[in-house]
Amino acid sequence: MSYQHRRDANPVAVPDTGALRSDLLAHLTALSDALAGFFAIAAAAAFSGLLAGTGLTPWQMRDKVMDTQKPRVRILYQRAHDRGEVNLERIPSAVLALPYDLVRHDLLMDLKPLKPARIQSIVDELFLPLVQSFGAREGNAARRVRRR
Repeated sequence: MSYQHRRDANPVAVPDTGALRSDLLAHLTALSDALAGFFAIAAAAAFSGLLAGTGLTPWQMRDKVMDTQKPRVRILYQRAHDRGEVNLERIPSAVLALPYDLVRHDLLMDLKPLKPARIQSIVDELFLPLVQSFGAREGNAARRVRRR
């Protein structure tokens, strides 16, 4: 079974909890749990040279496994934008990819699901403060995100 088929056949649902923070915590946790086994296999394959047969670099394989441009991920941010929590017109795509990049990194380094405290740290200490620096669409939503 190919990596794309495995990912597409087992999509991780995008939560709709009503807030960006709780959506991200739930989604990153589900991704971590779902992809940990695959990352262990991919890491073993990469280190043993098996990726050479695919013509992909580890970077390209990483992007294919956990594609943050897919509609499933984008909808999470669109909902936050629609609620006024973030302004997608001002936030660079690299910032939006950050929590997913960090989860991928940790999965690859540890080859096991991330601990809840690590996911919470990624969201609360790194991502949300960075996103807040770009401003929310409405004053009330910005204050709501900051309080969490």
